Parts: sequence; C-alpha cells; structure tokens
Amino acid sequence: MLINADFSRRAVVAADQYSWVASPQVGVERVMLDRVGAEKARSTSIVRYAPGSHFPAHEHPGGEEILVLSGTFSEDGRHYPAGWYLRNPPGSSHQPSSAEGAVIFVKLRQMRPGEQCATRIDTSAASAWTVRDDREVCPLYADKAEQVCLQRLAPNQALFTTPLVGAELLVLTGSIVMDGDSYDRGSWIRLPAGAYRGIVAGPGGVTFYLKTGRLGEMPTETR
Repeated sequence: MLINADFSRRAVVAADQYSWVASPQVGVERVMLDRVGAEKARSTSIVRYAPGSHFPAHEHPGGEEILVLSGTFSEDGRHYPAGWYLRNPPGSSHQPSSAEGAVIFVKLRQMRPGEQCATRIDTSAASAWTVRDDREVCPLYADKAEQVCLQRLAPNQALFTTPLVGAELLVLTGSIVMDGDSYDRGSWIRLPAGAYRGIVAGPGGVTFYLKTGRLGEMPTETR
C-alpha cells in the first residue's frame, strides 16, 4: 500500500479531509497520512482509540513515535494524557490501550537502528519549553538525520526563515496559512526540500509539531 509515498512532492491532509479506516483491532481507527507497506508498514497516522479499547502486546522493529493529541493513552500500566510525547526505540515492545479513549499521532518504522533510549516528555510542562531565535520551542529529539520539536508562533509569523531539506508538521492549536489557504488544528503537511517563507501562522497564532530532515530516506545508522 502506498499513500503519499512520493517524498519529493508536497503532501497535505487537512483536518476536514480525514478518512477514518478500521484497524485490525476492534475499537481502534486510523487516518493514514503516509504509508509505505501493508499492515506492517513505514507509516504516519492519526489513531483513535475508543474508550476501553486496546492492542495486544507487540514489538516495533523500526521504533514508534507518539504524540498524544486528546484523551489518555496508556501502555503497560503507565498513563499519558494529552500533550505527552513518546519514543519507543527499535526492538521495543508494549501493550497500548485507553480506558477513556484517546487520539494520538503515530509514526512507525522511521527510527535509526542505533536509537536505544525510550523518551517521555510532557510538552504541557512550562519547563519543557524554551525561547529559541524568535519563537517558543519544545525540543523533543535530534540526531544527524532528523530534528523533532513543537513550536509556538505569534500571529502572522513565518514558520520557516531558511531553506529546508524536508519538513513535516501537524497543527496542534491555531492555524497556519499556506498559498492563501488556512489549515486548522489537526491538519498535516509534509514538504520536500525547498524554501517556504510564505507559510505563516494564522491570525490567532499557531502551535505545531515539526520534524525536519531527509524524511523520505529509509532509516540507517546515522547517530
């Protein structure tokens, strides 16, 4: 299965374009944002857990990256409400569930083999944020291949001031404006290499997830 699999082209899924697809597990649905492969795929998705739903215990050979968007996501007896960021390294395993229901942003099989440490960051904590250049930033992860963070921008502020080798973003609050169109909370955008000075925060500002790097490359040892 190939969904938005050409990383040399811009890909956009606005929040009002979500198409929910049932997963193999009852009570769990997903919006496939990009995907290369069948059920065990290199993928980026929005996943929705109904209250009381769960997945059986399983491994993640290529790692798993999660940002909890709403509700409370649980794994192995630990509970993560909205705002928590998780990285489960390659070879790790867990049993995910949600008693109250949850919506999470998930990236599978996109980590480098050398990544070994699990990461847990509460992005709602003021201590997780810093001011960098002209914006507020919550650093989440960085290596030679990719950089991941949350950013908070003022109204009409430019998202990118220098050329990119590639970027992926998910709008968390507020909106962004690109090519005259507004993209609200939940909108996902992936950009190939280029300059994008015309993309700006909406009139109410924006908070967004951002990953930069050569996003289409298959993970290799680059740490």
